[in-house]
Amino acid sequence: MKILLQGDSITDWGRDRSDPHNMGGGYALFAAQAVREAHPQTELEFINLGISGNRTCDLVARWQTDCIDLQPDLVSILIGVNDTWRAFDRNDPTTAEQYEANYRTILEQTKAHTHAKIVMLEPFLLPNEPAKDAWRADLDPKIQAARRLAREFADAYLPLDGLFAAQCIDHEPAHWAADGVHPTEAGAKFIAAHYAACVAPFIR
Repeated sequence: MKILLQGDSITDWGRDRSDPHNMGGGYALFAAQAVREAHPQTELEFINLGISGNRTCDLVARWQTDCIDLQPDLVSILIGVNDTWRAFDRNDPTTAEQYEANYRTILEQTKAHTHAKIVMLEPFLLPNEPAKDAWRADLDPKIQAARRLAREFADAYLPLDGLFAAQCIDHEPAHWAADGVHPTEAGAKFIAAHYAACVAPFIR
């Protein structure tokens, strides 16, 4: 079974890009380990093609070669925080409408040209950097767009923004993501545990 993980730096996490089977050091690594441990009798091929800095427009541009041509059995997608971030560090915004349209394009292509199960992971922002508080007004409509698209296209959805918000009751946000965006090891393992449970019904 071929499982493709797609997204930005949260998925990429320092992976060796010359080796698509290299999982990097983030949630993708721990997710692959957890899924393999839960399904030791299943032959699993994990491919990590997350690219740091990517936005939905970048996924659209590379979706044919980096998803469709690979014909995965399951594809998981975590994308969105850079669609917000670039508005603040480069004055290069992506509107919620553009985000939704871009995301819809890759989901429609996946449905039309593969038999893959689709797992969508919600973009998230933890409240531990006051400078990023202003991001919420931009990111929240994108999260709502992802949820709408999930109802239409996804076989499973991980509401990470909400899940992390709940975890911040018992732990400081920095425990999960020092900058509010990039998970610590604890944050990565938290995502991975939920991921393994989420994909379990699709492992065969």
